[in-house]
Amino acid sequence: MKKGMFAFILVAFLLPAARQVSAQAEKITQEELVRRTQEMFDAVAVGNQEPWKKYIAGDVLYFDEKGRNMNKQQLVADITPLPKGYSGTIKMAKAQSHIEGDVAILSYDLDETETIYGQNMTARYHGTDTWMRRNGSWQIVASQQLRYYEDPAPGTSDPKRMADCIGIYELVPGITMAVTLEENRLYAKRSDRGAKDELVPETTDIYFRKGVEGRRLFRRDSAGRVDALIDRRNNEDVVWKRIKQD
Repeated sequence: MKKGMFAFILVAFLLPAARQVSAQAEKITQEELVRRTQEMFDAVAVGNQEPWKKYIAGDVLYFDEKGRNMNKQQLVADITPLPKGYSGTIKMAKAQSHIEGDVAILSYDLDETETIYGQNMTARYHGTDTWMRRNGSWQIVASQQLRYYEDPAPGTSDPKRMADCIGIYELVPGITMAVTLEENRLYAKRSDRGAKDELVPETTDIYFRKGVEGRRLFRRDSAGRVDALIDRRNNEDVVWKRIKQD
């Protein structure tokens, strides 16, 4: 009886402690989330699918920076080695997290470098992953990847062709845009807004505004005269017809 009672007391004492150690082992930290996520991105260039198979849930909702909605099978199949002559790295930065119970949300920036036959390219992304603990295992159940907008490289434009663009353009009656040339720089100002925007040349007749996605194109007719300003965003055009040439 004494031995049986001692064994019962020992089990009663040790079981809660064992459960506490097990529960602590199942917890996850921001550092561990970052380590696992970086492990996945380190595997991209070489086409190693194993970390993605391990950390991605079977019922994941994954949306990448190209707008693709992929399931786990599609996502894993997309991890292939870079072509010959290509190399690159993806490094995480500015990680933030919210961890509560069985759910952990990790938000981070990604700095990508890619070398294509000796030519270097860079890109910046932002990702948000939702991890969930199920059956004692933490996996990503949802992910959203976005690409930061970057201005294109400025180019040059013929001053004479820039002067051809000066004038007033109309969207609808009462809403116009005035394009002016000041010290060899083009500016555009809408009649219904206060500030004017500099139009930075990307190439002949194609301009952009710093920090604004899209392009401003000057359309020419068959005689080479500018007849419209096209505001192009996401391959959709808003046409401003030229109504006055200054």
